Amino acid sequence: MEKNASGAGVSLGGLFSTSEIKILICYILNAIDEPIPVDMVANVLHYEGIANAFEVSDAVVSLSSSGQIRAADESEQIYEITNSGRDTANTLKSSLSSVVKERAYLAVMKMFAKYKNAKDNHFEITHEDGATYLSCSAIDGGKPFITVKLLITDEEQGNIIRERFLENPSAIYSKIIEMLTQ
Repeated sequence: MEKNASGAGVSLGGLFSTSEIKILICYILNAIDEPIPVDMVANVLHYEGIANAFEVSDAVVSLSSSGQIRAADESEQIYEITNSGRDTANTLKSSLSSVVKERAYLAVMKMFAKYKNAKDNHFEITHEDGATYLSCSAIDGGKPFITVKLLITDEEQGNIIRERFLENPSAIYSKIIEMLTQ
């Protein structure tokens, strides 16, 4: 019997069957064409009201078992699409609503950009002489091209700044350079 996500916290306009969720996962992985952490995908789809996070996790297990996706890094639960999954995505993508596909794709791409930025940037909270500091470094080619050290009130504020920095580190770099060179 196929699961039904309608009563599991999914808003109107979301997916209601496991097969639809599987198709959407294949569609997203095919479109991104890079390994991606599936727990982040599950959370984004749930947050956007597209699919229940638990059902997404179940669909990932099923897709992995059937060979449509495979673990690229099991320790971080990062998955990539296989040729079989690509065939599924290309053959069945028209069975999904274009609104759901677009909403899911845009939400996952935003999350994926943040994920990649987190991998390409370094953050460190330190405590010196009774003060708390956050160092944010944007990394390019393995070397920091900018490091900003900020006096912060506490680690919570540091986490908020970290999230903002991750949204667009190159824009922050550009604004700092612009301010320093004007």
